[in-house]
Amino acid sequence: MTESRQDYLVVFSPSGRRGRFAEGTPLLEAARSLGVDIDSVCGGRALCGRCQVSVSEGEFPKHGIVSSEDHLSEAGDAEMAYGERRGLSEERRLSCQAKIRGDLAIDVPETSQVHRQVVRKAHEAIELRIDPVVHPYYLEVPLPDMNDPRGDLERLREALKDEWGIETAYWDVRVTQALQGVLREGDWKVTVAIHNDNEIIAVWPGFRDRLYGMAVDVGSTTIAAHLCDMRSGEVVASAGRMNPQIRFGEDLMSRVSYIMLNDGGEHELIRVVREAINALAEELAGTADIAVQDIVEMTVVGNPIMQHLVLGYDPRELGQAPFALASDSAVSVPARDLDIDIHPGGYAFVLPCIAGHVGADMAGVLLAEAPWERDEVSLLVDVGTNAEIVLGNKARLLAASSPTGPAFEGAQISAGQRAAPGAIERVRIDAETLEPKFRVIGSELWSDEPGFQEELPPGGVTGICGSGIIEVVAELYLAGVIDADGRILDRSGDSPRIEANDRTFSYVLSRDVPDIRITQNDVRAIQLAKAALYAGCRLLMDKLGVDRVDRIRLAGAFGAHIDVKYAMVLGMIPDCDLGSVSSAGNAAGTGARIALLNRESRGLIQRQVRGVEKIETAVEERFQQHFVEAMALPHRSDPFKRLRQVVSMPEPPQQTVATRRRRRRQ
Repeated sequence: MTESRQDYLVVFSPSGRRGRFAEGTPLLEAARSLGVDIDSVCGGRALCGRCQVSVSEGEFPKHGIVSSEDHLSEAGDAEMAYGERRGLSEERRLSCQAKIRGDLAIDVPETSQVHRQVVRKAHEAIELRIDPVVHPYYLEVPLPDMNDPRGDLERLREALKDEWGIETAYWDVRVTQALQGVLREGDWKVTVAIHNDNEIIAVWPGFRDRLYGMAVDVGSTTIAAHLCDMRSGEVVASAGRMNPQIRFGEDLMSRVSYIMLNDGGEHELIRVVREAINALAEELAGTADIAVQDIVEMTVVGNPIMQHLVLGYDPRELGQAPFALASDSAVSVPARDLDIDIHPGGYAFVLPCIAGHVGADMAGVLLAEAPWERDEVSLLVDVGTNAEIVLGNKARLLAASSPTGPAFEGAQISAGQRAAPGAIERVRIDAETLEPKFRVIGSELWSDEPGFQEELPPGGVTGICGSGIIEVVAELYLAGVIDADGRILDRSGDSPRIEANDRTFSYVLSRDVPDIRITQNDVRAIQLAKAALYAGCRLLMDKLGVDRVDRIRLAGAFGAHIDVKYAMVLGMIPDCDLGSVSSAGNAAGTGARIALLNRESRGLIQRQVRGVEKIETAVEERFQQHFVEAMALPHRSDPFKRLRQVVSMPEPPQQTVATRRRRRRQ
């Protein structure tokens, strides 16, 4: 009698792909069957070492599993030999050798991916007065004298006062520890970095007129950083990478749940996000050909949970009502206290939060957009797993958050993935033939153009990312494949791309291996996400007492790459003149740069944030009403008149519902 083998659930991050596999299945085989991007060139012989992965330990309630290193087979001879020959850290395993023996949450590091994550949070040009909180001052210090008993530090402080009129009240002990060697190396001519006009944070031998600062946007999915010349304001280098916390949960609440269920879990999340910031600092410095210690100031924006974790605050209270922040104030703290390895005397300034789930990232957006200077009503939306929304003008500003979930970023979608080479990002569907054409990240050609297959990135078409999901669902609606209630209709007689799946239907977008199709569940996931976003916007409009907005700005990496027409076709945002709807790009990162380069902006944003009215959607009855109405495409009752002036739309949803009721009576 043979012993039956049990199936176990394996979840791969950052792709979010998951599946059940028989005991003894090699991890690499499981990953490839799901289309997970793991590199390997040696055919699974434990020679190349490119397929390294790590196990995320602990309980993952979202998936209903407990993951442990014990759920993998022990390292065999081949894997041990590789470790002795090439080195293999204790946290890493070769996925070609490790076999499944229990439920697992597996992290595929960026170095093991064939198609590296594309982080598209580019900096935008801004105009502002350059006046950073740190300035360099060159001076000559009097030599020691037998008749003058003062120490070197005291004579340097006097020289600052005499030559620059600066009276310093503070300095770091590290400055004093290195000062005598620096003074003598520079032949008593040095450059001093002064923070906030009263603190010596660095002294260098000789003349130095360039200081560098780093602006960091800590998103739940990606972390973007810009290195700035603090004299000119120029961005000299930019870099980004996946937020490594994603292996503890795709969305923010999953990460808070991980902390609640695992003792010391917050320390893990704090450590990995700080390590990622340090890695970005190294990368930026290398690109600019400077030392990391040349970075003397940094600013940070992020949603409330990210802000808490960067600062070392426990975010547990943000996981349950009333969503209390440890602090909503801006913070200026020595970077070394956060284990961030810029100059030892450098500071980190973290912008203030607005509310429990409207964070410093939205404060950065406000700083970049300055709606308080406008008469017209502006709607600012930072689209992410938790949408942050601000509405108003110079008279009044209101803010709220809305739980949109990760569908807009590719999670919860059958063929969904994050923005990486090979992901479908643009889609068009012929309304007559229902034939699609699409474009993927990594190629400028459409799928119906000559040479498309040859121009595909390695690995071919791998999935569909957020902007592609938005466009394909909107195009299917405009083509009459999806009705106003979000149902995929049986039009299999019109096109072989419409296929039956039990009692529902799906649309086959690509017949590459594997097939990429849009299922009924995919459409529902988008409906739920867009309804939550619209409901949050509409609730703020009710509170402000307006029926329309004058302009809409979509911020964030996702907001920067979606076509605003399709966002409105789906009803993600309220009806507005399309010419007044635009992307704000990485406005949160832009706000971080403003705070880095202009000290007055720090006080400005703290004053403005205190005046923003916070609306909690979870306790507002109208939010649920708006949500139900917004489940329809584009909306159950809003006719979207301005959109219909420029886009040929199907009949309004209420007519579709009435027609269906008449048919039922018949």
